[in-house]
Amino acid sequence: MTIIPLSEGSFTIDKTKVFVPFDTTTEELHTRPAGSLLVEIQPFVIITEKDVILLDTGLGYRDANGVSQLHSNLAKAGINPSQVTKVLMSHLHKDHAGGITIRDPHTHERFISFPYATYFVQRREFDYGMQVGTASYITEDFSLLEDFSKVVWLEEDEGWIDNYIHYQLTGAHSKFHQVFWIHENDETAFFGGDVAPQLQQMKSRFIAKYDFDGKKCMELRGQWWQQGQAENWTFLFYHDIKSPVWPG
Repeated sequence: MTIIPLSEGSFTIDKTKVFVPFDTTTEELHTRPAGSLLVEIQPFVIITEKDVILLDTGLGYRDANGVSQLHSNLAKAGINPSQVTKVLMSHLHKDHAGGITIRDPHTHERFISFPYATYFVQRREFDYGMQVGTASYITEDFSLLEDFSKVVWLEEDEGWIDNYIHYQLTGAHSKFHQVFWIHENDETAFFGGDVAPQLQQMKSRFIAKYDFDGKKCMELRGQWWQQGQAENWTFLFYHDIKSPVWPG
């Protein structure tokens, strides 16, 4: 399989839940509000023998030319957005689900970003996000999924997609967050979403206040790190600035 990170850039985020662009070459983190976290926003595309798979959809921002940044990043990687066959969603927080739809800048009407792809979404996460509508869940980004014909609603806590993609509900970062393993030949790519967002977090034990169940997140990271090294997984870290793919 071929794995390509689709970086949308570095950002800081604090208790306001607003993502503010951050230039790592010229700025210092201490100049931002106390408690600010520095993160990368980084969907991934994986090309397998069967599919072109997109893992989460980023913030949904546009580039300098007014084009969807996610579409632009795919094009730079030599992939036409219409070639994406599967979109796998870990959860629906705005920094992961913003690119599910595209808003027309003139009419303000929204469209599904990848109309030829099948979206795989945890049903309970969708229902929860639609109900709470907090600063983390921007319902207009993903509400169109309800009536989109090419959505597969994942109802179970664990299962398989096309016999080679394994998903598992964690309920750790968000109430109904899920993670994915993609198996092909002798390779396994693991995408832990926001339960396993950065390499450094896999190596240290801590409980984060921003997680739905911080203790469970910590325990899962330790379990996955140990198992993944033993089984030679490739880890995909959505929020890691330096090491999006490990081993690189």
